[in-house]
Amino acid sequence: MAELFSALEIRGTRFRNRVFVSPMCQYSAIDGVPQTWHLVHLGSRAVGGAGLVMTEATAVSERARISPSDTGVWSRVQYEAWKPIVRFIREQGAVPGMQLAHAGRKASTGAPWLGGHPLSQNEGGWIPVAPSSLPFADGYPIPEELDEAGIFALEAEFVAAARNAQRAGFEVLELHFAHGYLMHEFLSPLSNKRQDCYGGDLGARMTIPLRVVDAVRHVWPNDYPLFVRLSITDWIPGGWDLESSITFVRALHVRGVDLVDCSSGGIAPKASIPTGPGYQTHFAETIRRETGILTGAVGLITDAIQADHIIRTGQADAIFLARAELRQPYWPLEAACQLGVSCEWPPQYARARLENR
Repeated sequence: MAELFSALEIRGTRFRNRVFVSPMCQYSAIDGVPQTWHLVHLGSRAVGGAGLVMTEATAVSERARISPSDTGVWSRVQYEAWKPIVRFIREQGAVPGMQLAHAGRKASTGAPWLGGHPLSQNEGGWIPVAPSSLPFADGYPIPEELDEAGIFALEAEFVAAARNAQRAGFEVLELHFAHGYLMHEFLSPLSNKRQDCYGGDLGARMTIPLRVVDAVRHVWPNDYPLFVRLSITDWIPGGWDLESSITFVRALHVRGVDLVDCSSGGIAPKASIPTGPGYQTHFAETIRRETGILTGAVGLITDAIQADHIIRTGQADAIFLARAELRQPYWPLEAACQLGVSCEWPPQYARARLENR
Protein backbone atom coordinates (compact mmCIF):
# COMPACT_ATOMS: atom_id res chain seq x y z
CA MET A 1 0.00 0.00 0.00
CA ALA A 2 1.41 3.38 -0.99
CA GLU A 3 1.41 5.64 2.07
CA LEU A 4 0.31 8.54 -0.13
CA PHE A 5 -3.04 6.82 -0.54
CA SER A 6 -3.56 5.84 3.08
CA ALA A 7 -6.45 7.57 4.81
CA LEU A 8 -5.82 10.36 7.30
CA GLU A 9 -8.15 11.27 10.17
CA ILE A 10 -8.00 14.66 11.88
CA ARG A 11 -10.53 15.35 14.61
CA GLY A 12 -13.83 14.15 13.12
CA THR A 13 -12.79 14.40 9.47
CA ARG A 14 -11.51 11.52 7.33
CA PHE A 15 -9.45 12.23 4.21
CA ARG A 16 -9.41 9.38 1.71
CA ASN A 17 -5.74 10.02 0.87
CA ARG A 18 -2.88 12.45 1.54
CA VAL A 19 -3.09 14.35 -1.77
CA PHE A 20 -4.36 17.84 -0.91
CA VAL A 21 -5.13 20.55 -3.47
CA SER A 22 -3.41 23.80 -2.49
CA PRO A 23 -5.20 27.14 -2.51
CA MET A 24 -4.64 28.68 -5.97
CA CYS A 25 -6.01 32.12 -6.80
CA GLN A 26 -8.11 32.18 -9.95
CA TYR A 27 -8.85 35.93 -10.15
CA SER A 28 -12.27 35.13 -11.59
CA ALA A 29 -14.82 36.18 -8.94
CA ILE A 30 -17.30 39.03 -9.25
CA ASP A 31 -17.71 41.17 -6.11
CA GLY A 32 -16.16 38.32 -4.15
CA VAL A 33 -18.75 35.83 -5.40
CA PRO A 34 -17.42 32.54 -6.86
CA GLN A 35 -18.58 31.78 -10.38
CA THR A 36 -19.15 28.72 -12.55
CA TRP A 37 -15.41 28.74 -13.18
CA HIS A 38 -14.82 27.95 -9.50
CA LEU A 39 -17.32 25.09 -9.56
CA VAL A 40 -15.59 23.51 -12.54
CA HIS A 41 -12.05 24.27 -11.33
CA LEU A 42 -12.51 22.93 -7.80
CA GLY A 43 -14.99 20.24 -8.77
CA SER A 44 -12.66 18.72 -11.33
CA ARG A 45 -9.95 18.31 -8.67
CA ALA A 46 -12.45 16.44 -6.49
CA VAL A 47 -13.41 14.24 -9.45
CA GLY A 48 -9.68 13.72 -9.96
CA GLY A 49 -9.34 11.92 -6.66
CA ALA A 50 -7.78 14.41 -4.23
CA GLY A 51 -8.38 13.90 -0.52
CA LEU A 52 -8.83 17.62 0.24
CA VAL A 53 -9.83 20.36 -2.17
CA MET A 54 -9.01 23.82 -0.83
CA THR A 55 -10.39 27.09 -2.14
CA GLU A 56 -8.15 29.90 -3.22
CA ALA A 57 -7.15 32.56 -0.67
CA THR A 58 -10.64 33.76 0.23
CA ALA A 59 -10.87 37.29 1.58
CA VAL A 60 -12.39 38.01 4.99
CA SER A 61 -13.38 41.51 3.89
CA GLU A 62 -13.54 43.64 0.78
CA ARG A 63 -10.20 45.34 1.40
CA ALA A 64 -8.60 42.02 2.35
CA ARG A 65 -8.61 40.87 -1.28
CA ILE A 66 -5.42 40.55 -3.27
CA SER A 67 -7.27 41.75 -6.35
CA PRO A 68 -10.78 42.98 -7.17
CA SER A 69 -11.43 39.53 -8.70
CA ASP A 70 -10.67 37.47 -5.60
CA THR A 71 -13.31 35.36 -3.91
CA GLY A 72 -14.68 36.38 -0.51
CA VAL A 73 -16.80 35.04 2.30
CA TRP A 74 -17.80 38.18 4.17
CA SER A 75 -21.40 38.26 2.91
CA ARG A 76 -24.41 35.98 2.67
CA VAL A 77 -24.46 36.25 -1.12
CA GLN A 78 -20.92 34.88 -1.17
CA TYR A 79 -21.38 31.97 1.22
CA GLU A 80 -24.61 30.96 -0.50
CA ALA A 81 -22.69 30.86 -3.80
CA TRP A 82 -20.11 28.55 -2.22
CA LYS A 83 -22.75 25.99 -1.17
CA PRO A 84 -23.21 24.16 -4.51
CA ILE A 85 -19.44 24.05 -4.98
CA VAL A 86 -18.99 22.54 -1.52
CA ARG A 87 -21.79 20.06 -2.17
CA PHE A 88 -20.24 18.88 -5.44
CA ILE A 89 -16.78 18.45 -3.89
CA ARG A 90 -18.24 16.34 -1.10
CA GLU A 91 -20.32 14.25 -3.51
CA GLN A 92 -17.09 13.22 -5.26
CA GLY A 93 -15.58 11.90 -2.02
CA ALA A 94 -13.22 14.79 -1.29
CA VAL A 95 -13.24 17.04 1.77
CA PRO A 96 -14.04 20.71 1.03
CA GLY A 97 -11.71 23.23 2.65
CA MET A 98 -11.52 27.01 2.66
CA GLN A 99 -8.47 29.20 3.13
CA LEU A 100 -9.22 32.51 4.87
CA ALA A 101 -6.89 35.36 4.01
CA HIS A 102 -6.14 39.04 4.32
CA ALA A 103 -3.69 40.40 1.76
CA GLY A 104 -2.43 43.28 3.93
CA ARG A 105 0.01 45.55 2.10
CA LYS A 106 -0.03 43.26 -0.96
CA ALA A 107 -3.73 44.01 -1.58
CA SER A 108 -5.24 46.03 -4.43
CA THR A 109 -3.33 44.55 -7.36
CA GLY A 110 -4.44 43.42 -10.80
CA ALA A 111 -4.71 39.85 -12.04
CA PRO A 112 -1.36 38.34 -13.12
CA TRP A 113 -2.37 38.17 -16.79
CA LEU A 114 -3.15 41.91 -16.60
CA GLY A 115 0.30 42.67 -15.28
CA GLY A 116 -0.34 42.18 -11.57
CA HIS A 117 0.59 45.79 -10.84
CA PRO A 118 -0.81 47.78 -7.89
CA LEU A 119 -4.12 49.40 -8.78
CA SER A 120 -4.85 53.06 -8.26
CA GLN A 121 -8.22 54.08 -6.88
CA ASN A 122 -9.16 55.19 -10.39
CA GLU A 123 -8.52 51.61 -11.53
CA GLY A 124 -10.76 50.17 -8.82
CA GLY A 125 -8.04 49.84 -6.21
CA TRP A 126 -7.96 50.88 -2.56
CA ILE A 127 -5.49 51.82 0.18
CA PRO A 128 -4.20 48.62 1.80
CA VAL A 129 -3.56 48.15 5.51
CA ALA A 130 -0.54 46.68 7.29
CA PRO A 131 1.17 46.44 10.68
CA SER A 132 3.48 49.30 9.65
CA SER A 133 3.40 51.96 6.95
CA LEU A 134 5.95 50.20 4.77
CA PRO A 135 5.17 49.40 1.13
CA PHE A 136 5.80 45.90 -0.17
CA ALA A 137 8.10 47.13 -2.94
CA ASP A 138 8.86 50.09 -5.18
CA GLY A 139 5.70 51.21 -6.95
CA TYR A 140 3.41 49.83 -4.25
CA PRO A 141 1.33 52.26 -2.18
CA ILE A 142 2.22 53.11 1.40
CA PRO A 143 -0.26 51.11 3.47
CA GLU A 144 -2.31 52.49 6.32
CA GLU A 145 -0.94 51.31 9.66
CA LEU A 146 -3.59 49.43 11.61
CA ASP A 147 -4.60 51.11 14.86
CA GLU A 148 -6.21 49.39 17.84
CA ALA A 149 -9.71 49.75 16.39
CA GLY A 150 -8.55 48.33 13.08
CA ILE A 151 -6.96 45.34 14.82
CA PHE A 152 -10.15 44.54 16.73
CA ALA A 153 -12.14 44.87 13.49
CA LEU A 154 -9.67 42.50 11.81
CA GLU A 155 -10.28 39.81 14.43
CA ALA A 156 -14.04 40.23 14.01
CA GLU A 157 -13.68 39.83 10.24
CA PHE A 158 -11.88 36.50 10.61
CA VAL A 159 -14.49 35.27 13.07
CA ALA A 160 -17.40 36.27 10.81
CA ALA A 161 -15.67 34.67 7.81
CA ALA A 162 -15.14 31.42 9.74
CA ARG A 163 -18.81 31.32 10.65
CA ASN A 164 -19.77 31.95 7.02
CA ALA A 165 -17.43 29.19 5.86
CA GLN A 166 -19.25 26.81 8.19
CA ARG A 167 -22.61 28.01 6.86
CA ALA A 168 -21.37 27.24 3.34
CA GLY A 169 -20.55 23.68 4.43
CA PHE A 170 -16.75 23.66 4.52
CA GLU A 171 -15.21 21.04 6.80
CA VAL A 172 -11.62 22.32 6.95
CA LEU A 173 -10.45 25.87 7.54
CA GLU A 174 -6.95 27.12 6.79
CA LEU A 175 -5.66 30.50 7.98
CA HIS A 176 -3.21 32.11 5.56
CA PHE A 177 -0.17 33.24 7.56
CA ALA A 178 2.28 33.03 4.65
CA HIS A 179 3.59 34.67 1.47
CA GLY A 180 3.87 38.22 2.76
CA TYR A 181 0.17 38.73 3.47
CA LEU A 182 -1.16 40.45 6.58
CA MET A 183 -0.61 37.83 9.28
CA HIS A 184 2.88 37.10 7.93
CA GLU A 185 3.50 40.87 7.96
CA PHE A 186 2.81 40.93 11.71
CA LEU A 187 5.20 38.01 12.27
CA SER A 188 8.18 39.18 10.25
CA PRO A 189 10.57 41.81 11.67
CA LEU A 190 11.10 43.00 8.10
CA SER A 191 7.52 44.26 7.81
CA ASN A 192 6.51 44.82 11.44
CA LYS A 193 8.28 47.90 12.81
CA ARG A 194 5.64 48.79 15.40
CA GLN A 195 6.67 50.35 18.70
CA ASP A 196 3.61 49.17 20.65
CA CYS A 197 2.75 45.78 22.18
CA TYR A 198 2.27 44.26 18.69
CA GLY A 199 5.82 44.87 17.51
CA GLY A 200 9.38 44.34 18.68
CA ASP A 201 10.39 40.94 20.00
CA LEU A 202 9.08 37.61 18.75
CA GLY A 203 6.41 37.26 21.42
CA ALA A 204 4.96 40.66 20.61
CA ARG A 205 4.95 40.03 16.86
CA MET A 206 3.11 36.75 17.41
CA THR A 207 0.32 38.45 19.38
CA ILE A 208 -2.17 39.31 16.61
CA PRO A 209 -1.82 36.05 14.63
CA LEU A 210 -2.33 34.06 17.84
CA ARG A 211 -5.35 36.16 18.78
CA VAL A 212 -6.84 35.43 15.37
CA VAL A 213 -6.22 31.71 15.87
CA ASP A 214 -7.85 31.80 19.31
CA ALA A 215 -10.87 33.69 18.01
CA VAL A 216 -11.36 31.41 14.99
CA ARG A 217 -10.82 28.17 16.92
CA HIS A 218 -13.45 29.35 19.42
CA VAL A 219 -16.16 29.57 16.74
CA TRP A 220 -14.97 26.81 14.38
CA PRO A 221 -16.58 23.46 15.32
CA ASN A 222 -14.41 21.40 17.63
CA ASP A 223 -14.66 18.31 15.43
CA TYR A 224 -13.52 20.22 12.33
CA PRO A 225 -9.78 20.59 11.55
CA LEU A 226 -8.03 23.95 11.59
CA PHE A 227 -4.89 24.39 9.46
CA VAL A 228 -2.40 27.25 9.15
CA ARG A 229 -0.32 27.96 6.06
CA LEU A 230 2.96 29.42 7.25
CA SER A 231 6.03 30.81 5.55
CA ILE A 232 8.74 29.02 7.54
CA THR A 233 11.43 31.48 6.46
CA ASP A 234 11.67 34.82 4.68
CA TRP A 235 14.93 33.69 3.04
CA ILE A 236 16.42 37.03 4.11
CA PRO A 237 18.99 37.54 6.91
CA GLY A 238 17.34 39.19 9.90
CA GLY A 239 13.86 38.11 8.81
CA TRP A 240 11.42 35.45 9.96
CA ASP A 241 13.22 32.11 10.13
CA LEU A 242 12.94 28.43 11.01
CA GLU A 243 13.71 28.95 14.70
CA SER A 244 10.96 31.58 14.95
CA SER A 245 8.56 29.24 13.15
CA ILE A 246 9.22 26.41 15.60
CA THR A 247 8.39 28.70 18.52
CA PHE A 248 5.26 29.97 16.78
CA VAL A 249 4.04 26.51 15.74
CA ARG A 250 4.37 25.25 19.30
CA ALA A 251 2.01 28.05 20.31
CA LEU A 252 -0.35 27.16 17.45
CA HIS A 253 -0.40 23.51 18.49
CA VAL A 254 -1.55 24.17 22.05
CA ARG A 255 -4.28 26.48 20.69
CA GLY A 256 -5.91 23.73 18.65
CA VAL A 257 -4.30 24.10 15.23
CA ASP A 258 -4.11 20.62 13.73
CA LEU A 259 -1.78 20.94 10.75
CA VAL A 260 0.77 23.43 9.45
CA ASP A 261 1.04 23.78 5.69
CA CYS A 262 4.76 24.58 5.37
CA SER A 263 5.64 27.09 2.67
CA SER A 264 8.15 29.95 2.60
CA GLY A 265 8.97 33.42 1.31
CA GLY A 266 6.76 36.20 0.01
CA ILE A 267 7.60 39.02 2.42
CA ALA A 268 10.00 40.77 0.05
CA PRO A 269 10.32 40.72 -3.76
CA LYS A 270 14.11 40.28 -3.90
CA ALA A 271 14.59 37.29 -1.62
CA SER A 272 16.98 34.67 -2.98
CA ILE A 273 15.05 31.38 -2.82
CA PRO A 274 16.88 28.15 -3.76
CA THR A 275 14.00 26.50 -5.60
CA GLY A 276 14.16 22.91 -6.79
CA PRO A 277 12.19 19.66 -6.46
CA GLY A 278 10.83 19.40 -2.92
CA TYR A 279 12.87 22.42 -1.81
CA GLN A 280 10.55 23.15 1.14
CA THR A 281 10.00 19.57 2.31
CA HIS A 282 12.71 19.77 4.98
CA PHE A 283 10.73 22.57 6.62
CA ALA A 284 7.72 20.27 7.00
CA GLU A 285 9.97 17.52 8.38
CA THR A 286 11.65 19.82 10.92
CA ILE A 287 8.43 21.45 12.11
CA ARG A 288 6.83 18.01 12.48
CA ARG A 289 9.77 16.63 14.46
CA GLU A 290 10.30 19.64 16.71
CA THR A 291 6.66 20.42 17.56
CA GLY A 292 4.71 17.18 17.19
CA ILE A 293 2.12 18.82 14.94
CA LEU A 294 0.93 17.36 11.64
CA THR A 295 2.51 19.03 8.62
CA GLY A 296 1.90 19.40 4.91
CA ALA A 297 4.71 19.60 2.36
CA VAL A 298 4.37 21.92 -0.63
CA GLY A 299 6.58 23.23 -3.40
CA LEU A 300 7.69 21.58 -6.66
CA ILE A 301 6.36 18.16 -5.71
CA THR A 302 5.29 16.71 -9.03
CA ASP A 303 6.03 12.96 -9.09
CA ALA A 304 3.99 10.20 -7.43
CA ILE A 305 7.06 8.31 -6.18
CA GLN A 306 8.51 11.54 -4.77
CA ALA A 307 5.23 12.35 -3.00
CA ASP A 308 4.84 8.85 -1.59
CA HIS A 309 8.44 8.88 -0.34
CA ILE A 310 7.80 12.11 1.60
CA ILE A 311 4.87 10.51 3.42
CA ARG A 312 6.52 7.09 3.82
CA THR A 313 9.66 8.54 5.42
CA GLY A 314 7.75 10.73 7.87
CA GLN A 315 8.73 14.07 6.37
CA ALA A 316 5.11 15.22 6.26
CA ASP A 317 1.59 13.94 6.78
CA ALA A 318 0.09 15.30 3.55
CA ILE A 319 1.22 16.64 0.19
CA PHE A 320 -0.20 19.95 -1.04
CA LEU A 321 -0.12 20.16 -4.84
CA ALA A 322 -0.58 23.36 -6.82
CA ARG A 323 0.88 23.61 -10.32
CA ALA A 324 0.86 19.84 -10.73
CA GLU A 325 -2.92 19.94 -10.16
CA LEU A 326 -3.34 22.82 -12.58
CA ARG A 327 -1.56 20.81 -15.25
CA GLN A 328 -3.43 17.60 -14.49
CA PRO A 329 -6.64 17.73 -12.41
CA TYR A 330 -6.61 13.89 -12.34
CA TRP A 331 -3.09 13.68 -10.91
CA PRO A 332 -4.21 11.52 -7.93
CA LEU A 333 -5.85 8.92 -10.20
CA GLU A 334 -2.75 8.69 -12.37
CA ALA A 335 -0.48 8.61 -9.30
CA ALA A 336 -2.44 5.72 -7.80
CA CYS A 337 -2.00 3.69 -10.96
CA GLN A 338 1.70 4.53 -11.07
CA LEU A 339 2.10 3.35 -7.47
CA GLY A 340 0.07 0.21 -8.03
CA VAL A 341 -2.77 1.30 -5.79
CA SER A 342 -6.37 0.42 -6.54
CA CYS A 343 -8.39 3.57 -6.02
CA GLU A 344 -11.98 4.32 -6.86
CA TRP A 345 -12.61 6.20 -10.09
CA PRO A 346 -15.83 8.10 -10.73
CA PRO A 347 -18.18 5.59 -12.39
CA GLN A 348 -18.59 7.96 -15.33
CA TYR A 349 -14.83 7.60 -16.02
CA ALA A 350 -14.31 3.96 -15.03
CA ARG A 351 -13.95 2.77 -18.61
CA ALA A 352 -10.81 4.89 -18.90
CA ARG A 353 -8.95 3.49 -15.87
CA LEU A 354 -5.30 3.37 -16.80
CA GLU A 355 -4.83 -0.23 -15.67
CA ASN A 356 -7.57 -1.22 -18.15
CA ARG A 357 -5.80 0.19 -21.19
